[in-house]
Amino acid sequence: MQIEHSKQIFIDALNEIGINNPPDIKFETPKNPEHGDLSTNIAMQLAGTMKKAPRAIAQQIIETLQYDNDIIEEVSIAGPGFINLKFSDNFYAYALGKLAESGDDFGRSAMGKGQRVNVEYVSVNPTGLLHLGHGRNAVIGDTVASLYEWCGYDVTREYYFNNAGNQMNNLAKSIYARYMQQVADPGFEFPEDGYHGDYIKSIASDLIATHRGTLKEGTYQDLTKIRKFGENWCFEKIKQTLTRIYINQDVFYNEDSLYKSGKIKELIDELTEKGLAYDKDGAKWLRFSELGLNDDRVIVKSSGEPTYRLPDIAYHREKFRRGFDIIVDVFGSDHVATIPDVLAAIQALGFDKDKVKVLIHQFVTLTENGQQVKMSKRTGKSYTLDDLLDEVGEDVVRFFLLMRGISTHLEFDLAIARQQSDTNPVFYLQYAHARICSVFDQAKERGITVRDSQDLTLLKHESEINLIKLLIRFPEIIVLACNKSEPHVLADYLRELAAAFHIFYHNCRIICSGENLMQARFQLAGTTRTAMRNGLTILGISAPVRM
Repeated sequence: MQIEHSKQIFIDALNEIGINNPPDIKFETPKNPEHGDLSTNIAMQLAGTMKKAPRAIAQQIIETLQYDNDIIEEVSIAGPGFINLKFSDNFYAYALGKLAESGDDFGRSAMGKGQRVNVEYVSVNPTGLLHLGHGRNAVIGDTVASLYEWCGYDVTREYYFNNAGNQMNNLAKSIYARYMQQVADPGFEFPEDGYHGDYIKSIASDLIATHRGTLKEGTYQDLTKIRKFGENWCFEKIKQTLTRIYINQDVFYNEDSLYKSGKIKELIDELTEKGLAYDKDGAKWLRFSELGLNDDRVIVKSSGEPTYRLPDIAYHREKFRRGFDIIVDVFGSDHVATIPDVLAAIQALGFDKDKVKVLIHQFVTLTENGQQVKMSKRTGKSYTLDDLLDEVGEDVVRFFLLMRGISTHLEFDLAIARQQSDTNPVFYLQYAHARICSVFDQAKERGITVRDSQDLTLLKHESEINLIKLLIRFPEIIVLACNKSEPHVLADYLRELAAAFHIFYHNCRIICSGENLMQARFQLAGTTRTAMRNGLTILGISAPVRM
């Protein structure tokens, strides 16, 4: 709100002095509050064009600026030519009133109206349970999707999986071995490349209970049935875990469908027609060296089995064909090597690879008191995502997996996560929301009617103005977090907002003797509550009314 208003009066001033196509005017919040509320370096940007010293240009701009003194209190020059703006208390009163008019939609924008976004995340094959890395992928993808929705985009949440191939065969063999160990031979040999997790024993036990006496040792038909049983068992567990952390995807896209529908063959034919695919040593290769990469790659092995690049290219080709304007992929850092190949192939097929936004997140390490933790004290086994949810709860898990930049390694501190105090950032945010709710509950108990304030100019205390300043930034923060695909930007903001509210709460009695001042403070508290609730909702975290 401040930025939009300031940008326009600066554009008008620059036009007045003959700069009709000015560079983008950017504003920042000075670190020192004494320097004002906004600062711009536009004078320094224009120094080369205007052939003047930046301070002289800044002075010329200031002399030309046309602004309302009731809104902008002071304009000054600092350092080599920064122009600083200080807004009046009246402006903040006006701004709070406009923010309150948004109601429950406070923070929403129409930035992405008419654009379709596909966000693909989790995408774990149904061969096991979700672990912490999967959890980070899941909550990042889900929150990025929510950010796009709050910015007005039409969002499809997608899960891509493969239920065919060697991984699924190994799952079937592993279940079969545990099945045989339970019903026939405790010493039955377990496959060397099998899945060793205890969940395989659980699948085998459920298999016995469901199909006792119907499975015959060694037949392919048996392994086919076992593989399907294991797939369904794993997928059900995965979906149950995702539901626990409030994740529900719109589309489950099966890699195998690309083969059955002929999309893979169609892709190979198109690559061949374009002269990009060729045969060598019994395998089929793609000319990545002609697409800006270092080496050609095999896309179909001499055995006839495709490499993982081929279905990945076909899958992204289908995303473009489905009409998405933005395609977001959320991957762990172990996928980083394959991304350039897929993007190069997509570009060669005539699609705009810049529409694909790849988010790479780093790994998660569990720590406690500075030491790495690998085994759950409760189960004595390696932590699964469900184990962590059982131990510290859904809200804590989501927030902790979101509160650092996705490109940084994340240390999940169990000691802090278990606490229900201000040390735990989730508790701190939720307590701020609950505290605001309690103020309104107290008003109701005392028979006080809360109404829209008619005189927000009564809000002049430093802690009131600071809180309004933060509220003004809320819609901008959502847009920034969306554009950067960085949920932690919103998480950091909410912590700052909660701190500002607590300061306001201690310095300014909301239920006070002056009726008009009390109503103004109710409006400030109510708008803060909406921002806290909406911000937590975007992060997928509950906003309790009591704690």
